Amino acid sequence: MSTTQTEPEERPERTAAETDEPIDPAWTEYGFDGRTKLAVDSLDVHYGDERAIDDVSLEIPEESVTALIGPSGCGKSTFLRCLNRMNDRIDSARVDGSVTLDGKEIYGDSTDLVELRKRVGMVFQQPNPFPKSIRDNVAYGPRKHGEVETGMLSRLFGRGDGTNEDELVERSLRQAAIWDEVKDRLDDNALGLSGGQQQRLCIARCLAVGPDVILMDEPASALDPIATSKIEDLIEDLAEDYTVVVVTHNMQQAARISDQTAVFLTGGELVEYGDTDQIFENPESQRVEDYITGKFG
Repeated sequence: MSTTQTEPEERPERTAAETDEPIDPAWTEYGFDGRTKLAVDSLDVHYGDERAIDDVSLEIPEESVTALIGPSGCGKSTFLRCLNRMNDRIDSARVDGSVTLDGKEIYGDSTDLVELRKRVGMVFQQPNPFPKSIRDNVAYGPRKHGEVETGMLSRLFGRGDGTNEDELVERSLRQAAIWDEVKDRLDDNALGLSGGQQQRLCIARCLAVGPDVILMDEPASALDPIATSKIEDLIEDLAEDYTVVVVTHNMQQAARISDQTAVFLTGGELVEYGDTDQIFENPESQRVEDYITGKFG
């Protein structure tokens, strides 16, 4: 039997780095309906002499999911940490510019960092439950701040004073879509949970203190596909009541779960920001298109 040789299919050339391209300011001017929750203006971040974020300005709408994407080292995680001043913990970090939450500057001298980080919670890449019971993990924050019986929880529960700890734990675990899996083992050590369960427990722990904003730094990167799917479904549900900002290397994930996407590229530049469908289907920047289509990254 004879065979016919064919020429190998040509593949698009993959470049090792980005091409030079001037940034058009219009590419990051995202107009949206609704209220602005976080507004960032002229943000610069340096670690010593190295610039990590270069003059970034954007507004994040409330009760939505904003994805931050870009290659490793582009500054997206640094940017995320600026939104609740986590970079203050790094001695070499210097932050210039403005970040406002509900119109109030968070980098002012009078900012209460404990209160800020309650309002703008953080979920990290690796699940980090405390070596305590599931119940104690969820109740830890409200206990520490003496808020289990205070009026702050009336907003969380839609009722007056007197909310007890059991109700708080159940409500938070339900919101994190893990209650049915752990309701009969609340006194078990949280370290005995699977990785995906631990991450949802950490989300419940964040929810327990009543945040307005939830920051997530690659929350599913260490999880298997089934656990990842549960986290993605949870993120979409949380956006009905919270403002969610997610860093992800998974562009398919960003396309699935986010309402708007910000693309950071080398040098800490925000190159394009807009509706997620537009960013993935018809980006303005050639560099963004090259990144999304895998020509570099």
